[in-house]
Amino acid sequence: MSEQGNTPGQRRGYAGTWPPRGAAPVGGLAPRRLALWAPLIETLRQWARAEAGAGRLLPWVPVAFGTGIALYFAADHEPVLTVVAVTAITLCAAAFLLRRHKMFPIAVMIAAVAAGFAIATWKTARIAHGVLARPMFSVSLTGYVETRDIRERTDRFVLRVVTMESARDATKIERVRLSVKKGTAPDVGSFVELKARLLPPMSPLRPGSYDFGRDMFFSGIGASGFVMGAIKAAEAPDGGGWKLRYSAFMQGMRDAIDARIRTVLEGDKRAIATALLTGRRDAISEPVNEAMFISGLGHVLSISGYHMAVVAGVVFFAVRALLALFPTLTVGFAIKKWSAVAALAASAFYLLLSGAEVATQRSFFMTAVVLIAVMVDRRAITFRTLAVAALIVLTIAPEALVHPSFQMSFAATLGLVALVQLGMPRLFAQPDHSATAQVALWGGREITMLLLASLVAGLATTPYAAFHFHRVTPYGVLANLAAMPVVSALVMPAGLFGLVFMPFGFDGICWWVMGVGIDWMIVVTQWVAALPGAVGRVPAFGIGPLIAASIGIILLGLLRTPLRYTGVAVVLVAAVWAARVPQPDILISADGRNVGVRGQDGKLHLMRAAKVTSTGASRDGFLVREWLAADADARKPADASLTEGVSCDESGCVTQSAGGGFVALALRPEALADDCERAALVVTARQAPAACGASVIDAERLRRQGAMVLRRSVGGFTIDAVKPRGVDRPWSPAIAGEGDAETTILAPRRAAPRAVDATPSEADLQAEE
Repeated sequence: MSEQGNTPGQRRGYAGTWPPRGAAPVGGLAPRRLALWAPLIETLRQWARAEAGAGRLLPWVPVAFGTGIALYFAADHEPVLTVVAVTAITLCAAAFLLRRHKMFPIAVMIAAVAAGFAIATWKTARIAHGVLARPMFSVSLTGYVETRDIRERTDRFVLRVVTMESARDATKIERVRLSVKKGTAPDVGSFVELKARLLPPMSPLRPGSYDFGRDMFFSGIGASGFVMGAIKAAEAPDGGGWKLRYSAFMQGMRDAIDARIRTVLEGDKRAIATALLTGRRDAISEPVNEAMFISGLGHVLSISGYHMAVVAGVVFFAVRALLALFPTLTVGFAIKKWSAVAALAASAFYLLLSGAEVATQRSFFMTAVVLIAVMVDRRAITFRTLAVAALIVLTIAPEALVHPSFQMSFAATLGLVALVQLGMPRLFAQPDHSATAQVALWGGREITMLLLASLVAGLATTPYAAFHFHRVTPYGVLANLAAMPVVSALVMPAGLFGLVFMPFGFDGICWWVMGVGIDWMIVVTQWVAALPGAVGRVPAFGIGPLIAASIGIILLGLLRTPLRYTGVAVVLVAAVWAARVPQPDILISADGRNVGVRGQDGKLHLMRAAKVTSTGASRDGFLVREWLAADADARKPADASLTEGVSCDESGCVTQSAGGGFVALALRPEALADDCERAALVVTARQAPAACGASVIDAERLRRQGAMVLRRSVGGFTIDAVKPRGVDRPWSPAIAGEGDAETTILAPRRAAPRAVDATPSEADLQAEE
């Protein structure tokens, strides 16, 4: 043991404990820092090893698969299928050969990315069809009616074209979607002839907004439009095929259900009941539909995981309770597995009845995996279940990845599965404790679970709702807590029993009970939608923050160790990024008829070629609503403040931008000369003169690039267009003949020097004399 003593110039201590002053301390400062970092590094290594452990690879495979699909949709032009397929097969084979190597996880992820890219490329090549490029004003069509939608003001149907005749264009389209006067849509399966005006599929209304044309392409539709004149029934050249007969049968069943509901319910109650059972939700009135989405209950109208789970759950427990009445079956047979089979059959029927949309497909596949797990005595609700469902959906419909329904559905499900796996097992973990037992007795467990589920699902879907719909639901938890128990316990079970009893004629009481629950749901939605601050408007922020938020949600959901909290940091970065995205200074529609200019007050001011009625009706009302929503602007298209500071006449409109310069919308050729001389920017659907000295967006540029937004920059404007230069995809083909119109910087033109009048005045001539 060291002896106590005195060290010269230092405190009294144990000999050898303290070094002499000025001597370097043993270990120094750097080793002490390393001593602090070493445990942290070792902890991070342990967490990383835990995340890479057995069984942790599968949930990440659909993430990599989806990344490959996202890369496909981000490509500028269509990939070469043979090259993509060979690459994917080679990488998958390499991953298989490396299955016992430590590089296997990395090889699997790379192979999954390549496979996702290849699947998306193959799907596009498999369904390739013609897409209308220019409007056709009088087209004679014959064909089979494949689907029909009953909407609030007009009806709509999809026609599989057999013959197509036009005086000016020889374009051939396989399917068209046509609007007709309400009540005049032909029956599904019928063969008709008609005349129609056809339009190309709608392109995005602004850069970054939803691509309706891409959605229609993957639905097999090459044009939209409306019927002109009467629709005549004709003799079909053949039977139309088994798919058409199946569609007609299912449509007839939906119509029969809607007719039975109509005998008891009416208005929005009938429309919502039909939407919950058949997936047809277009007949819901605009005020109620808007209130549903503002309150956060809009997910009830889209058949997804919740509806499928309720259907499977009601059938499962009803069949199991019925079988349990017979002791012989209870003792000698696995009635739990029989109940799972019945629930699976009911879920499959519900999938077909509701139209098998993407969200419904995802819900069915996940429900099927859960029920199959019950049949084989495996744990049902796991990340593997979600992973398998995601892989099945993305393999069948890779285009679902870019659809808001898929994104919101899987984000919510990922959050709920993570809640079950990580949080809910510890909720009220000691039921024998008197306090927790008392709370559970009075439904505290169920209320808490519903509250947590609503909160987690709402938070998980917030980035996608903000990106696609430009709003969030601050009171979504409140609305779900008040309405969803009634929907789960009353509305959906009553609807299912109504379907069961309908063939026997005893379904009326079920529809009445269903209507009572729907009444309560409507009351809740309208009350919540009327609360102060119920509409959380969010300006458009682009795809970058959404990708970052998605990464953060995936890290939070899939990681098991404290590394998951890195997802919180990523989500916060995405939120800050989204908040700092600058809003556009000028918005221009694809046809050049509408221009939005940010004024001195920071708000958009609109120059429009079409007149707007007092109710806001105009041919461009949908476009204006989208622009205002993307700008987090609460004004309506008919709001008078939208045209404040805008001067218009028959030749065009002029307004002043926030930067002080004038922006002109030229509607007639005679207006261009004045506008080119005085405005900083001229927008026209005509060909601008070469001598125009202003920055110009003219017909040629609009034809090639579509809608665009402009942001002020040094020396001009920076352009972000719907169709940037070099982009050529099957649903958005490039226009031939690129030129300088595709530059991303718009600068003022160099105007030719104006000719000066050389005639001297009379006064000057007289003075000279």
